Amino acid sequence: MIEVIGETKDAILRSRQRARRNRGAIRGHCDRPRLSVFRSSKYIYAQLIDDKTQRTLLCSDDRSLEVKDKLTKLQKAELVGGALAKKALGAGIDKVVFDRGEFRYHGRIKAVAEGARKGGLLF
Repeated sequence: MIEVIGETKDAILRSRQRARRNRGAIRGHCDRPRLSVFRSSKYIYAQLIDDKTQRTLLCSDDRSLEVKDKLTKLQKAELVGGALAKKALGAGIDKVVFDRGEFRYHGRIKAVAEGARKGGLLF
């Protein structure tokens, strides 16, 4: 059973349905992994996933950034995308499939994608 604090069960089920619908057409593999993005109210996380072996290849989040200045969440999200791109290029990965999950492609989600593109990843 889903234990819910602050949200209704219906809202959680709708968000899971949106994520499932989005991931229905997206599959990552070792040549072209899935770049999955998750955002909470405070932090943002990005990871490269190989769906065939069900393993996380690389990950990055704004808590592990070296820059701890007064940056906005949007600026931190772009840095997360750039940091993940740098790690991926170092590991020999240059093409990915973008997975926005249950979130709309705007704001911090879009900033992660743009940061990854600036870092050299191809979508």
